[in-house]
Amino acid sequence: QVQLVESGGGLVPTGGSLRLSCTASGRASNSYAKGWFRQAPGKEREFVAAISTSGLNTMYADSVKGRFTISRENNKNIHYLQLNNLNPNDSAVYYCAADPTYPMSTPSYWGQGTQVTVSS
Repeated sequence: QVQLVESGGGLVPTGGSLRLSCTASGRASNSYAKGWFRQAPGKEREFVAAISTSGLNTMYADSVKGRFTISRENNKNIHYLQLNNLNPNDSAVYYCAADPTYPMSTPSYWGQGTQVTVSS
């Protein structure tokens, strides 16, 4: 079992930045690929970014490429999502995720979510 806890959400103006963190615990949590998804009201949950176990491989949704960066610190069991140049379309609940495989399709483990709201 892997437990995931997000932090770092909040309210920011258009053009602002946030950094989300996700702390993992549980057996072999550092051997999992990690990722981020988001869900806006009335919409399905969508993929945002993923990073391989080593951190050498990353992938992003087209809508966030060049603005968001995923990273991880395996010695701390944390992975991050840096969100830059935010716009109101980025407002959503952001969920961190973990899965044994990379890239991940349907993650095995989820965090509880953290709200990101971008004001216009």
